[in-house]
Amino acid sequence: MAVLVVQHVAEEGPYEIGSALRAAGLAQRVCRVWEGDPLPEDLNGAEALVVLGGPMSEHSDDGFPTRTAELGLLRAALEAQVPVLGVCLGARLLAVAAGGTARPGNGIEVGWGPVRGESAAGDPLFAGLPEQPRVLHGHGDTLDLPAGAARSAARDRSPVRAFRVGAAAWGLQFHVETDAAAVDTFATAFPEEAAVAPGLCEDALAEPAVLAPYRDGVLVRFAALAAARAGYTSTRTFFTPRARTWEERFAGDGPVYAAAVARMGLGAGQTVLDLGCGTGRALPALRAGVADNGAVLAVDVTPAMLAAAAGYGRADLAVLLLADACHLPLPSGTVDGIFSAGLLNHIPEPAPALREWARVTAPGGTLLLFHPSGRVERAARHGRPLDPDDPLAETNLRPALEAAGWRLARYEDAHHHFLARAVRVG
Repeated sequence: MAVLVVQHVAEEGPYEIGSALRAAGLAQRVCRVWEGDPLPEDLNGAEALVVLGGPMSEHSDDGFPTRTAELGLLRAALEAQVPVLGVCLGARLLAVAAGGTARPGNGIEVGWGPVRGESAAGDPLFAGLPEQPRVLHGHGDTLDLPAGAARSAARDRSPVRAFRVGAAAWGLQFHVETDAAAVDTFATAFPEEAAVAPGLCEDALAEPAVLAPYRDGVLVRFAALAAARAGYTSTRTFFTPRARTWEERFAGDGPVYAAAVARMGLGAGQTVLDLGCGTGRALPALRAGVADNGAVLAVDVTPAMLAAAAGYGRADLAVLLLADACHLPLPSGTVDGIFSAGLLNHIPEPAPALREWARVTAPGGTLLLFHPSGRVERAARHGRPLDPDDPLAETNLRPALEAAGWRLARYEDAHHHFLARAVRVG
């Protein structure tokens, strides 16, 4: 896992962005496209995406051979809600990827100058923005916001200078990542632009010093957000592109899911929770188990999976919740049963998850862990031996359940299915 950083030219590196990511414990994979580094085909393994600036134009592939691929990565990041930070060129590419436009501005703008904070009070990055922070500008193009985007900073000459798309993607049409060394590198590489920017080099020490608290606040917040979401960003990047075809891949699993749900012993009027519901294959059986006067809650961390479930009409069977299964937005003791297929062995820390599931379950409630194939069959299918540390191995699962407040009542690890049924104690 690492933050993917797309760097277009040697002179425009991550600078203080990299410092903030390192301080948050995040590794970086810097893709130096000017040196021929290939862009990844997808965002698997990416905790966040940072797209830096450059002198090329976002309007055309001419002189910008990675443009189309970068737009594809940005669209994939937006769909999977991967945290994104686009700087200058990267901001304009983000706007285009989200459905906005980029276009030539009113000439080249280079140098230090203020931006005006707007509608930033509740923004995770820009809250606390000074009224008129002075930042470094260096671009000739401008952009028009996509529908639904929120503007966070503006400037009279170009009304959009910072914006947010969705919950986790930001574009900065200016540079906050620079320090004095970065300014010197820029001035050396682009002397003609530097020559028309009064005070660019003369103020290379004073301006970054004034900017530093705001700069560090924005970048540290982005790094912290990426780190906090890393646990399920990888899940979203894996499942989002597969959501549209997931149901077709496992179309024959409906009867085995129904048979597993029947082992829960649900009753009419009860409340049941499907954790990691995916496209909702278990939801018809869960709804039948609690009848029309019961409640079915279906939780998944991938928006695309919930959208697919809704597309199959399963929003009529359950309340679909976008939530982290390890931090459930439910009061304690509110559910009578939990069904979870194939989730526990993909959670980085199973013990806290089992405690959280116990918290929301009433005494006597049931937890059913299920998979339509056994552990041996799955290991063989993936060409690997059984893992002794597998949390679903009985020697690991039984004590973990007991420590979390469950009693393992049944354990079946057959060739064609895995099933563990536990009861909430206390």
